[in-house]
Amino acid sequence: MLSHHQIAAATRIGMLTRERDTAAACDEALRELARALPLDAATLLTIDPLTGGHVQIAGIGYTAETSHALACEFVTTPWYRNVVGQGLPPSISEDAEDPVELGPRFRQGWFYAERVRPAGFRDGVTGALRHHDRLVGLVHLSTENADAYDVEARRMLASVIPALAALADPVARAGDAHGLPDHGAAGLVTAEGTVDLPGRDRARVPADPEFQGLLRAFAGTGGHRLRLLWPVDGTWYRVTLHRHRPDPALTADAVLVHETPTELPYGLSPRELEVLTRAATGQTNQAIAQALFLSPRTVHSHVEHLLRKTGAVSRAEATALAVRDGLLRPTPDHLAFFVER
Repeated sequence: MLSHHQIAAATRIGMLTRERDTAAACDEALRELARALPLDAATLLTIDPLTGGHVQIAGIGYTAETSHALACEFVTTPWYRNVVGQGLPPSISEDAEDPVELGPRFRQGWFYAERVRPAGFRDGVTGALRHHDRLVGLVHLSTENADAYDVEARRMLASVIPALAALADPVARAGDAHGLPDHGAAGLVTAEGTVDLPGRDRARVPADPEFQGLLRAFAGTGGHRLRLLWPVDGTWYRVTLHRHRPDPALTADAVLVHETPTELPYGLSPRELEVLTRAATGQTNQAIAQALFLSPRTVHSHVEHLLRKTGAVSRAEATALAVRDGLLRPTPDHLAFFVER
């Protein structure tokens, strides 16, 4: 049975999932574990959703060499498969006696002989972190004392694994970090690919080659948010781009893309939206006509139509409306006018 002290520590770790500063919360979670369980070192690892590599996001007590070994080498051992396959975190002191069922014993393996024992650790426990039915990381605890992690200690660690998994999962907290609405598709887009968010449909607009150029331009502006309208296969989407704050679990800079299908607002036509966007950059009718290969008279007619549809009394009011509500279909060259900094 867990002690009152351990229950209190588990509660405090659970509350850390509400913290916005995830890095600090991960550090504090390990400190709370050190108050509740015997440990001389600990590491919290997350899995980069793009590369599949394990990355340390918090650690205490391990040397850099040991931390690197736990992140890069441990996952190649049979013991890693044992960890992933068990519900209760396995420990060295509770090592499996049945090599047929769970593979070779950890103390008989090269990782223990070459990495764990030379570092002075005689017992350790490892838990697999799962969030939304996805393996998102690992937690390792080690101590110089033998037989420290009995069944009760392992149950204590198991009780906080859901909270540790929520802290270690960068994909799950991406939407919360930017206050995304509950509806709509979303994804984290990097130069290496797109990462789907759990519980969200896959975003469609990032797959559009023209939109990819816009994404690269947005990443280069240093801005924090951009709202726009974008068509894919005949469907228009309201799209918001967010610069995703640096996350140690992602090896590449990311842009969070959120989209919802929509009709063009105010009954605007695609051409009127283009004209409105260029007008919002300060272009004259003559400049818009040259850019869109139209006559100035045609552009003038488009401006009159969009004023009537939006109810704006002037060109300036219409462009202010466009910027305020994200009624924009920009090109990469336009982004400096519209990116929120």
